[in-house]
Amino acid sequence: MIFMLAGTSDARNLALELQSAGYAVTATVVTDSAASSLAEVGLPHLVGRLTAEEMATIITERGYHLVVDASHPFAEEASKNAMAAAEQANVPYIRYERAHEHYAHPLITVVKDYEEAAHVAAEKRGVIMLTTGSKTLATFTKVLHGLENTRVIARMLPRLDNMEKCEALGVAQRDIIAIQGPFSKELNEALFRQYDVTLMITKESGKVGSVDEKLDAALACGIETILIARPNIKYGQQYSTFEDVLRAVQNTL
Repeated sequence: MIFMLAGTSDARNLALELQSAGYAVTATVVTDSAASSLAEVGLPHLVGRLTAEEMATIITERGYHLVVDASHPFAEEASKNAMAAAEQANVPYIRYERAHEHYAHPLITVVKDYEEAAHVAAEKRGVIMLTTGSKTLATFTKVLHGLENTRVIARMLPRLDNMEKCEALGVAQRDIIAIQGPFSKELNEALFRQYDVTLMITKESGKVGSVDEKLDAALACGIETILIARPNIKYGQQYSTFEDVLRAVQNTL
């Protein structure tokens, strides 16, 4: 039995691969939307944010033999909790993460975290489009809100809690793009041009995270980009292909 951290489209596909290989998989996700995606393909799942202790209890009480962490590359807390839970429950831990991509272009500035991205954006100013989600919106509004010659456009999922967060942080309705991807290069370009964007901020989430489409569109429009690098976490057993994960699972169980 495998306890798996999911929540992304590639994590769901990996869970299906493991299930097809004969393994019993339970995927854990944070949102109801992600849960619906798993339910549609018949994957057993749990919904809700779990602490390391809660994960360890579930793993032990339900008899899981392995933790597969296929959470988002920027879900740093979830991965750390999963590693701690596996250690507490005395079961192996395997990390699946999308392959890293390396981008080099005069219009792309790579930074180490959200805070550095906000301060670099404050130096550049202009019309800034955030494509980093709602979780870290406060990090940017704290630095950018009220700056002269600065407009922040927040692009995020069309959820009620996101709209409430925007209101609480002073993001005007006209500066919110509530939409769910995936986004083509053409749609990204259209949005950049519609809002006269001069600076885009995104994360190095990998090809599955549609980073290429955003970067290609920004470069086509001559727009500068701040690219946030992935958290530097030592996972131990880490793989970037389904084949390698399946092989590791076979060798572990």
